[in-house]
Amino acid sequence: MTVSTEDRILPTEHGDVFTRRWRTRHSRKTPIVLMHDSLGCVELWRDFPERLAVATERDVIAYDRLGFGRSAAHPGGWSNSFIRDEAERYFPPVRHALDIEHFIALGHSVGGIMAASLAAHHPGNCHALITIAALAFVEDRTLQGIRATQAAFAEPGQVERLRKYHGSKAEWILWAWIDTWLSDSYANWTIEESAPGFACPLLAIHGREDEYGSLDHLHRVAALGSGGVQKLPLDGCQHVPHRERPETVLDTVARFLQEQGEGHVQSINRLSRA
Repeated sequence: MTVSTEDRILPTEHGDVFTRRWRTRHSRKTPIVLMHDSLGCVELWRDFPERLAVATERDVIAYDRLGFGRSAAHPGGWSNSFIRDEAERYFPPVRHALDIEHFIALGHSVGGIMAASLAAHHPGNCHALITIAALAFVEDRTLQGIRATQAAFAEPGQVERLRKYHGSKAEWILWAWIDTWLSDSYANWTIEESAPGFACPLLAIHGREDEYGSLDHLHRVAALGSGGVQKLPLDGCQHVPHRERPETVLDTVARFLQEQGEGHVQSINRLSRA
């Protein structure tokens, strides 16, 4: 299948947002919207979006959140509610500018939490949810993993790796992530604060060896779904299943969406317009 890419800069009330769309010949199908992780951006999805578009025969859309990649600097007001803020404040202008009425949300790590928040806050628009290594609470393994990454970035030349993708915003991105998750004020955060629940079908993927979170996160995310839940714990897999086990992830996502059926999506479309 031939996949073409389309890059756009979207002026929004909060700042310019960079987006990329991987177009297929099945553009009438509900597209997949990707939410990147805490240090990520469109480019750091690498070849996954194109492979996902081919595997699912759907358009795939990714965007750099404000403060990341090629998007404008974050407008300020960063707080412990940043996940809910993305769903309530920053995603809607992007969705409207791209004329996306209905979508499938797929996110990795904190992007997985954000995808769940999109499903919770846009129930009439989000038709399915896929989380990859999403965190549901702050556990010791989470803190240990972040501290280990913090130490790694303290080594000479490591921050330059972020600057390659984020430019002058790199330090802000790194410390926004570290300071938030390691702060006392965030210690009691749970996913329920950001995504109290969702009725769309859910596929939750998590590596058993994830250095940031045990399988308790997988089960906690799954417990929020009420529209049919599938769980995929992966043996010998850490925090980035779509890079470590790409074939398994792609096959599972494609099968999951095929099981939902475009007829299911169309029936939801009709109900949401009624």
